[in-house]
Formats: sequence, C-alpha cells, structure tokens
Amino acid sequence: MADKFGTAHPLTEPGVWVERIGDRVFPGRLPALFLDRDGTINVDTDYPSNPDEIVLRDDIVPTIAAANRAGIPVVVVTNQSGIARGYFGWSVFADVNGRVLELLRDQSVFVDMVLACAYHEAGVGPLALADHPMRKPNPGMLIEAAKRLDLDLRRSLIVGDKLADMQAGRRAGLAQGWLVDGEAAVQSGFAIRPLRGSSDLGGLLAAIETLVRAPD
Repeated sequence: MADKFGTAHPLTEPGVWVERIGDRVFPGRLPALFLDRDGTINVDTDYPSNPDEIVLRDDIVPTIAAANRAGIPVVVVTNQSGIARGYFGWSVFADVNGRVLELLRDQSVFVDMVLACAYHEAGVGPLALADHPMRKPNPGMLIEAAKRLDLDLRRSLIVGDKLADMQAGRRAGLAQGWLVDGEAAVQSGFAIRPLRGSSDLGGLLAAIETLVRAPD
C-alpha cells in the first residue's frame, strides 16, 4: 500500500522511515537492543547501495541472537545521508535493507523494527535539513521506537560504530552503549564500552542476557 507521500515505503515524513518487522509481540516496558546498521550490522562500504555487496560483521549474529533469546526487541536506527545527498533513493535503501534482514534471517536471528533518517544539512530539496531531531546524534529514532514498542529506554543499550550513536543513546536516556573499534569512556552517566574483540563481545552478550532482570 502506498503511504501518504505517494510511495510504497513506510515513511512517516519524507526523510523518516519507520518499519515494524515480523509479528513478535512483546510485553510493555521491556528494554531493547538498539543497533546502528552500516558498520555495525553489515560491513560499511561507504553509502551501501548494492544488495549483492552486503556482508554481515562477524560479531553481529551472536549479538542479535542473545537479544532474541532474552525476548527483547531488536531495533535498527540508521542515518542515511546518501539519500539526502541524492546518491540513491528510498527504493535502493529498501533493497539493501531487505538484503541485510535476509542475511540475518538466514542465520536465524531477527530484527523487530527499522528506523532510518535521511535528513542532512548537505542534502537536496526537502531532505536538506540540519540537526533534524531524528538524525543521530539526536535521540529521535530511539524515542520514536520507544513510543511504538513501549520500551524502557533506561535499561536499553545501543551498539554502533560512531560517537553519534553513543550520543543518541545518552540523549535518549540509555545508560550504556558499545562502540565498534572504539575506546571506553563515561559521559554524563552514560558508559561507552569498546567492541573490538572476543572479550568485549562476551561482555556485550552478558549485558544483553541481564537486560530483562527487574530494575533496581
């Protein structure tokens, strides 16, 4: 079915994609695993636009599998400035994203929601907006997912490959995030943990497995 912007894509406005994936039902006030996409789920190929070139990162399948086992939602939150810059459109994004989800399903792991923001100050036309609330490091995509899935943001965590991902998590009220190939840090009550090897991955998996415990 076409949306109100005249396309077949789940756009809530010209530069914001919000898509519920699958039919898993969750009780209210669960934490979530938030994931950036390019550079976190799949290897970043610099504005990915060819589904045939998508390759999953080695550490992402066990990460999503841990969240699936814990029974918590998995939510992808991705900036897509390539759309704003005119490199490709939402149809290409849909093809690439569909391939990402297909590769994950082939490994028996599942995502529950995808949000994407295409606004950027260097964009063209209606997508040429600076500091849009949905664009990371702003927390809009996380907050929108929380409204739609009735999430407990404070107990949620985020994994990403850029400081903007960590900043979005902190601004949304999360307490911790894992930064791919990053360094540990603490920022205003938000703990950044590195994700560089098997020991870091083990810590992330352990944190995911404890997310459904009752809050203090």
